[in-house]
Amino acid sequence: MLTNFSTVWRTSCIHSDHQYRSVTRMLRITTEKKRSKTVLSVEGRLAGALVSTLEQCWKELKAAAPHEKFYVDLCGVSFIDAAGKMLLQEMYRQGGQLVADGCLNQAIVKEIIGRQKAGGRGDEGKDNKGTPIIFYVVLLGLLFGAAGVKAQEKPEMPANTQVSGQPLRLTLDKAVSLALKQNPTAQIAVLQAAEAVQDKNIARAGLLPEADLQSSDSVRRLNLQEELGSAIPFPGIPGHVGPLNIFNAGPTFGAPVFDLTLWNRYRSARDSANASKATSLSTREQVILLVVSQYIGTLRAMANVEASQSRVDLAQALYDQAADLQKEGVGTGIDTLRANVELQNEKQALLVAETDRDSSLFGLSRLLNLDPRQEIALSDSLSFFDTPQPDVNASLDEALAARQEWKALDLQAKAAEHDKRASQDLRLPTLRVDGNWAYEGTRLNNGIPVYNYQASFDLPLFTGGRTHAEIVKSDLQLKVLNEQKADLRNQISLDVKTALLNLKSARNQVAVSTLGVQLAKEEVDQARDRFKAGVANNIEVIQAQDALARANDNEITALYRFNQARADYARSIGQMERVYAK
Repeated sequence: MLTNFSTVWRTSCIHSDHQYRSVTRMLRITTEKKRSKTVLSVEGRLAGALVSTLEQCWKELKAAAPHEKFYVDLCGVSFIDAAGKMLLQEMYRQGGQLVADGCLNQAIVKEIIGRQKAGGRGDEGKDNKGTPIIFYVVLLGLLFGAAGVKAQEKPEMPANTQVSGQPLRLTLDKAVSLALKQNPTAQIAVLQAAEAVQDKNIARAGLLPEADLQSSDSVRRLNLQEELGSAIPFPGIPGHVGPLNIFNAGPTFGAPVFDLTLWNRYRSARDSANASKATSLSTREQVILLVVSQYIGTLRAMANVEASQSRVDLAQALYDQAADLQKEGVGTGIDTLRANVELQNEKQALLVAETDRDSSLFGLSRLLNLDPRQEIALSDSLSFFDTPQPDVNASLDEALAARQEWKALDLQAKAAEHDKRASQDLRLPTLRVDGNWAYEGTRLNNGIPVYNYQASFDLPLFTGGRTHAEIVKSDLQLKVLNEQKADLRNQISLDVKTALLNLKSARNQVAVSTLGVQLAKEEVDQARDRFKAGVANNIEVIQAQDALARANDNEITALYRFNQARADYARSIGQMERVYAK
């Protein structure tokens, strides 16, 4: 049984042999034991002061069961700031397995896992005691290197960006356009597709004739006994001829006439190049989704700042009202104190919201590969555009027709089929023509034309099992690709259905949250009037303020989920670039 630490978190806690739960205003942590593992479920915002809450929970769980296998479920997390990412990275380093859904959370988990693996390879076999020595060596190197650098020199700026004194204002379509031009992941995918095209050209070159020009000038001395194959020297005949000066110059050529293996290798390379192009387009779609998700996530953070600022202004006005009523002898000191406490709470929430906004802007700048010194500002805002609910079956058909991952896997399967045929054709004969023409003589002025033309026929008889092994290997690769296609078909179906479900739910949430904000504002106005008239104390006002804060958060979250659901649906049917890259 885990230890109760409600006094540390100042929250309500429930724990038993199977479940442990901590609920705060914006974060909920649930720990449940399942067989030989413990699942730590996190819901809400993992940002600001709430990060220390999860950190304290993690420390106590590890202390209570150091050898337990922990799974950290982040499916219910709506936002993760920089501090939260650092904590999750430390939890993963200590053995916690991170589980997440949604584009943003999955990207964060992949980044943490990739960074930990890269760090683990780099640190393998090293002694931590050598770190101070390395530190001093690097420090001395930097000091000596800095001595030759002028103090007035400025670091060179990246060629793809220009830093200006004014913030770079970005609309959503401009951010997507910049990402497609500058994002390293998108550019690497384009380069890999171009590399696959050159592989196709190399395979095609094997089917075409080849010719070159050769020229040589040599001196030869021949052993006549060796040339004649005699062990006894001939009387009166010298044992050697030469030295002879021989000049040779002329073209050589060769071409395959019949070789089905080379033909199928070329067809495989051609399909592989098309598959690489489809993969590049799929990567572009994924980059667009990341940028769109980060952009609307930043809009959500900005909306939280605006809502927090408005709540600070309201709390300030209510505090001033309570102070004035106390001066007039109508109010009490406890009313003024309550209003002041609420004001400080709202100011704290504003600071957290501003930090989340800046952190989200930094993440967007990184996705766009902008200069780190370039400030950015967003021109759009969270909004609601009601659209008809798409049909599930029509969406599935559209997804299978447009998703580039499906096209790439289908082309890879075709390439594997050509590889299998190429392996089977290794048993067939091949026909090839080669030849050369040359001007040959002992000197440049006494040469004569010589030539050699030949046709070669090659029929494999025994290859030691290599041909059979290549056929079996190609067949296994084809089966693997077919299994991957079946899995991808199910994944596409899940993506489409989940996106449509989230889109429908988010649309209803927007309507409910909008009405909730209106009612919460009316509640604040009525509670404020009752307090001013002396009918009630400001407890009702404080409660109305909390209700308004929850209603604002619900509305911002609903708008964010609706816009994210629209993006997820566009990605599920393979239409991200058509919808967002204008």
